Amino acid sequence: MSEALPAALGVLGRRLDPMSHAPVAVAFSGGGDSLALLLAARAFAERCGRPLVALHVDHRLQPASAAWADGAERAAERLGARFERLSWIGDKPEAGVPAAAREARHRLVADAARALGAPVVLVGHTLDDQLENVLMRGSGVRMGVLGEWSPSPVWPQGRGLFLCRPLLNLRRADLRRWLADEGLTWLDDPANEDLRHPRARARRALAEGCEPPTPDAGRPQDWAGLWRAEAWGGVVIDRQRLTRADAGQALRLLQATAVCVSGAERLSRPGRAEGLLARLAAGRAFVASLGGARIEAGPDHVALEREAGEAARGGLAPLTLRAGAPTVWDGRFEMVAQQPGLGVEALRGQGARLEPCDRAALSGVPAAARPSLPLWRNLDDDGASPRLALAIPRAHLEYNGVRCRALGGERLAAAAGVVTREAEIGTNARMANAGLPSYVGTGSKD
Repeated sequence: MSEALPAALGVLGRRLDPMSHAPVAVAFSGGGDSLALLLAARAFAERCGRPLVALHVDHRLQPASAAWADGAERAAERLGARFERLSWIGDKPEAGVPAAAREARHRLVADAARALGAPVVLVGHTLDDQLENVLMRGSGVRMGVLGEWSPSPVWPQGRGLFLCRPLLNLRRADLRRWLADEGLTWLDDPANEDLRHPRARARRALAEGCEPPTPDAGRPQDWAGLWRAEAWGGVVIDRQRLTRADAGQALRLLQATAVCVSGAERLSRPGRAEGLLARLAAGRAFVASLGGARIEAGPDHVALEREAGEAARGGLAPLTLRAGAPTVWDGRFEMVAQQPGLGVEALRGQGARLEPCDRAALSGVPAAARPSLPLWRNLDDDGASPRLALAIPRAHLEYNGVRCRALGGERLAAAAGVVTREAEIGTNARMANAGLPSYVGTGSKD
C-alpha cells in the first residue's frame, strides 16, 4: 500500500467527523492530485458510511473543457462518487485569468457545498504546490502559505465553509506512483505547461531541480483573549495586548477584524493597517477607518464597527428578502424571512420611527454603530413602522418574523483558528452569535 493513503487518512481522521451524515465533498478537476484525493476520500467515506461527492468546475476556458468534464465524470463514477458539474458562465477577463478562475471556482464550489449540506470541502493541494508558491513569491507574485485547514476564501458564499488539504505534505510524484499502482489514469491540463503563467513557470523550475526550502506555515494565529464579538456585529479588541503582540499577528488581527465587521470580501492592504498599529502603540485616542470599518481607539480598547456613510462599500443598499431562503445583507447579516413581501435596509435616519421596544434594544449599541444596523419593513405597506431585524443581544433568534444572525464574530473566529475540525463548525458558529463569553476571544490550537 502506498504511504500516501495512511497519511491522507490521518489528516481526514483529525479534521472530519466520522459520525456526520454530511457528504464528503471533494474539489475534483480530474487531474492526478485531485484523483489521488478522491481515492483517499473514498476510503474515509466508506469507513464512516458517508456519501462521497466530486465537485467539478468547468471553467470554459478551453475548447476541450466539456470533454475534460466528461472524463472527470467517468473517473468519479468509477470510484463510486456522485458527480456535480459546475460551470463558470459569462464573460472572462482579458487579463488576470488564473486569479479570476480561482475565485470563480471557489464561489461555485462554495455554493454547491452549501446546497449539499457539506461544511467541508477537500482540496488536492500538495507539497509541490507549496514549493511552487515559494518560487512564485521569489519572482514577485503575491502568494499565501497554504494550510491544512482554513476557512473558505470567498465571502459571503463561503460563510461557515472550511477547506481541508489532506495531501499537503505529500509529493506529486509519490501520488502519481500510487495512482499507477492502482491502475488509474488522470487528465493533464495543458495550461500547466503554458509558460505565460507564473504557476507553470514555477512548476517547470521545480521539475528541473530548483528545489526551494519547504515553506514554513508560521505560527498559528494566537489571538486568544484579544478580542470580543458583540451580538450586533461589532468587535472590541484589547488595545494593550494588541500593541504588545507579535507585529505580524497584530497586523493580521486588525486586518481580519476590519474585514469581518465591515462585511467586505477581501482584507485591506497592509500599509494603512501598519500605520494604524503605530498610532495605537503611541497611546492616543483617535477615530479612523480601515477597509470600510470604523475604528475608535480608546485608552484600553479598540472598537470596530461598519462605517455607516453612503460611500462606505456600497452604501448599505436595500434588499428584498425571499421567504424561507437565507439571504446575506451587506456581507454582515444572514437573514431568513418567514413571509414574503419583506425588505431589509439600513437603520440610518429612521431611529425615531422605531417601536419603543426596538428603541430600547438599541440602548446597548454604540451610537456610531446604529445607522448601519439592519431593519425590515413590509414592502406592501408604506405606512408601517420599520422594525429592527436584530433581536439584541441574541442575534441568532427569530424576532419580528425574521431570523437574523450577525456573521462578523463567526467569521473572525474562523480566521482566528477557533474552529479546527468539522464537528466544531455549527456549534461554534451558534456560540459566537449568542455572544457567549465561553466562546468569544478564545481559540483552540492543534
